Amino acid sequence: MAKRLRIGVVGAGYFSQFHVEAWTGLAATGEIAEVALCDRDTARANALANRFGVKQVFDDAERMIELFAPDLVDIVTPPDTHLALVELACRKGLPMVCQKALAPTLTEAERIVACAETANLPLIVHENFRFSPWYREMRRLIDAGHLGALHSAAFRLRPGDGQGPAAYLERQPYFQQMPRLLVYETAIHFIDTFRYLMGEVQAVTARLRRINPSVKGEDAGYIIFEFASGSTGLFDGNRLNDHVSDNPRRTMGEMWLEGSAGVLRLDGAARLWWKPHQRDEVEHAYDKGPATFAGGAVVNLNRHVARFLRGEGEAENTGRSYLENIRIQDAVYRSHDTGRRIELASSGAASAADPPLKAVAG
Repeated sequence: MAKRLRIGVVGAGYFSQFHVEAWTGLAATGEIAEVALCDRDTARANALANRFGVKQVFDDAERMIELFAPDLVDIVTPPDTHLALVELACRKGLPMVCQKALAPTLTEAERIVACAETANLPLIVHENFRFSPWYREMRRLIDAGHLGALHSAAFRLRPGDGQGPAAYLERQPYFQQMPRLLVYETAIHFIDTFRYLMGEVQAVTARLRRINPSVKGEDAGYIIFEFASGSTGLFDGNRLNDHVSDNPRRTMGEMWLEGSAGVLRLDGAARLWWKPHQRDEVEHAYDKGPATFAGGAVVNLNRHVARFLRGEGEAENTGRSYLENIRIQDAVYRSHDTGRRIELASSGAASAADPPLKAVAG
């Protein structure tokens, strides 16, 4: 029988709750062994641990590794702390999951990936949207030829949480001070999802804007993607308006996939609708997962990681593959800044130094 893994989670901030909930859920079903939690803020760590029944809590990551002896370190801390924690895990010979954003800049992200590769250790980026049940089902239908030849993809992001002076303060107040917001924090998910569904990106064109004067970064914009297959994609996002849903953050918006055989549509209730060419639209039945954030995408990703470490299949979202998402993200900002279409190097190599961080004017 394969070894049951011990998971050491570093970080007890807002999003860590989803990681800890997922890992403890997998422990309850016997898919992993045990979870420990570490945060320099012991009160915050203890509160989160008590909420999910985590018995071992630490205030120092190295001490957690020495005393708890995890098989995997799950890093759920701010981006500017990731390099030091990855270096620590590498010194200890431990595989890692690292929360996105992987690093503040492409250069630092490349250092993180190089560290793991030099140590010959798995590094998986916690980019979970592609693990939402609706995107897994879309990928299955694409692979089965259900849509025919793909023409285009479009996603309309409308979470409805970004209006007024109190925008984001209840959940993630640091959003207001980020010089880059919509693309760096949110659209990066859809850069990855578009690559998962449509393949590699050859060029982007972007126009970004700031609508809410209470935030520093951009909170709306359009991104056009040109894929290597010849198909196209459109990301149309703003964080101010909502969409038709009892929980706008479940799917974060609506999506259309168009192919020669018809159109597949995702609605705000996580339902998929199939319209065959020149025929009526009908609902496509599938397991939508729980009515929670991203349909249980976090637990799906964590289960994927656990299975990979047990030798069951290949890993998605490796650090090396994720660097391309960051290159595309940077190309989006360059396109906006220059007013030009930006082509990406076919080799996937970085094409320029890290652009300076700056807010998008309203």
